[in-house]
Amino acid sequence: MIPLPNNAEIFPDADSVARAAADRLVALCAESKQERIAICLSGGSTPKRLYALLAGPDHVGALPWERLHWFFGDDRFVPWTDEASNVHMVRTAFGDAPIPEGHLHGIPTDGTLDAAASAYSDTLRAFYGADSLDPARPLFDLVLLGLGEDGHTASLFPGKPAVNEREAWVVAVPEAGLTPFVPRVTLTFPALASSRQLLVLVTGAGKREPLTRIAGGEDLPARHISSVGTLTWLLDRAAADLG
Repeated sequence: MIPLPNNAEIFPDADSVARAAADRLVALCAESKQERIAICLSGGSTPKRLYALLAGPDHVGALPWERLHWFFGDDRFVPWTDEASNVHMVRTAFGDAPIPEGHLHGIPTDGTLDAAASAYSDTLRAFYGADSLDPARPLFDLVLLGLGEDGHTASLFPGKPAVNEREAWVVAVPEAGLTPFVPRVTLTFPALASSRQLLVLVTGAGKREPLTRIAGGEDLPARHISSVGTLTWLLDRAAADLG
């Protein structure tokens, strides 16, 4: 078995990981007294399962959709209609979920890459109501992240400048670290860490290698995931090398 973080929980399979994340979101919403609840979404197959669950019969009626605002941890710089777009994936997975107009805040993909990053930073700052992050008042109520087979998270790739950014909330990523090699826009570690809860969803045997490398002390981007609130890794048995 791979040495796992102390804050790791293991589930039988990817569906179970998605259900656990869905249940945590429902619980968070039930406990929140805030007028607006901000969720930062991730791309990937397990998050896609999660979004479909949230829109399904077991969860759709339990969520205060009128209070929920959905943001993106990263996206590829392609039109929102492109199948490689996280916005496209999220819209497809949510289907007919009752998301109010203006509550799904996609990363712009028109104009230049730098302009898109700047525009999304402005969106986040306007929503937050300040230009600097206060640890006592996180930007997000929940952040969802994944783990790439090269150890990246969001679009923070090994060896790329974005990994070391500690001032900007959003940056352009002109060169992705793996296929598809299209430019991206990503939130930075400080913005992602501004969260009441952060869940890292890790499923499949292909994630054993990066987990092993992180456990061995290798300086991969996902090793720098943190939260001013709680941080929990949700893994399935295959990723944790439990069969």
